[in-house]
Amino acid sequence: MNISKSVELFSRAQQSIPGGVNSPVRAFKSVGGTPLFITKAKGTYLFDADGNKYIDYIASWGPMILGHAYEPLVKAVQEQVLFSTSYGAPTELEIKMAELIKSMTSNVDLIRMVSSGTEACMSAVRVARGYTGKNKIIKFEGCYHGHADAFLVKAGSGVATFNIQTVPGVTAGVANDTLTCAFNDLDAVKKLVAENKNEIAAIITEPVVGNMGCILPEAGFLEGLRKICDEENIVFIFDEVMTGFRLAKGGAQERLNINADLVTYGKVIGGGLPVGAFGGKKHLMECVAPLGNVYQAGTLSGNPIAMIAGYTLLSILNEQPNIFKELEEKTIYLKEGLETVLQISGTPFVINQLGSMISLHFSDHPVTNFETAASANNELFKKYFHAMLKRGVYLPPSAFESWFLNNALTQEDLDYTINATADSLKEIL
Repeated sequence: MNISKSVELFSRAQQSIPGGVNSPVRAFKSVGGTPLFITKAKGTYLFDADGNKYIDYIASWGPMILGHAYEPLVKAVQEQVLFSTSYGAPTELEIKMAELIKSMTSNVDLIRMVSSGTEACMSAVRVARGYTGKNKIIKFEGCYHGHADAFLVKAGSGVATFNIQTVPGVTAGVANDTLTCAFNDLDAVKKLVAENKNEIAAIITEPVVGNMGCILPEAGFLEGLRKICDEENIVFIFDEVMTGFRLAKGGAQERLNINADLVTYGKVIGGGLPVGAFGGKKHLMECVAPLGNVYQAGTLSGNPIAMIAGYTLLSILNEQPNIFKELEEKTIYLKEGLETVLQISGTPFVINQLGSMISLHFSDHPVTNFETAASANNELFKKYFHAMLKRGVYLPPSAFESWFLNNALTQEDLDYTINATADSLKEIL
């Protein structure tokens, strides 16, 4: 496989951009080698600068749920951009977007648009602190809620990939206000709450984790967190930047039948454009300026191009909820096919899956939190990644990332991926 143009572009990029990339995981540090520079995408396929074609299992880390360059979305953006790209003033599109999100979710009374998932999570925590008058938060080891200071304590994803345990620039005071424990460990949460009585403003979690692979909540875990928050006047925040409008029409809240107090969104709600949102119960969201004193602002919040892209995509998902069933069926088919070839290979493995999120861990024990994800054979994953890439299958370039399927994937694509795995395993084992 010739990637000479990507090699050239990466060398050039490193002269102007830190590490040659604008988001660390793209640098391929976790798996080694040269990152591919993409020139275009259509449906489920990516095309790099050298003209190589790949089946895409990243889907831009989630938002391309219906595939790349989806025609109704492209057309809507093209029409909207003729009216200018930004106004710095309210638009009806923002109202329609907010109304649509409210109609698709069970307990979002008010919602504020922002420009990224990081901004959404940062703002939700600020609201929780403003409402409760308390400073500390609980997050879970390996959960990544963006790169705001408070979230970089024992974060997953890129931070785990680069083995950064203490992030320079995050003050001791901020770090001390962020309490952490293992995902799926309810007893540890109860202990932290007891040790910090009346000091905890919020518990924030990915309901289904996507930043240490795909990690599912064990039975009773989220229900237990909900109970603790109710008893201790703690705001329960669901980070649905990845799971929102992907696992179900109403996101993880609907799929898992758990209501949070505040919810953050990103990825799918922008259809691939930079966008985020935070919303939730009225009494909390009324704390946000200009209604309340919790200040949050953004020049490009509610940007009309992002709004039309998100509104178009969400409208399709709202009108055609069978898409979620189709996506899950494809993901289960892929999972079962991978299980078959992995069993034949004899190598230990774990596949975690829910809806259209899935991850493969080369492990001989269940992967239920960051510690168990980190103790898997991630060196073997590196070899697997490159063997699959050579065969035209583009997986997330880190063992600490969920795969995201898109509905443009065909039976042939899935079968090819399964067969490519069988061939890759013969090569690397």
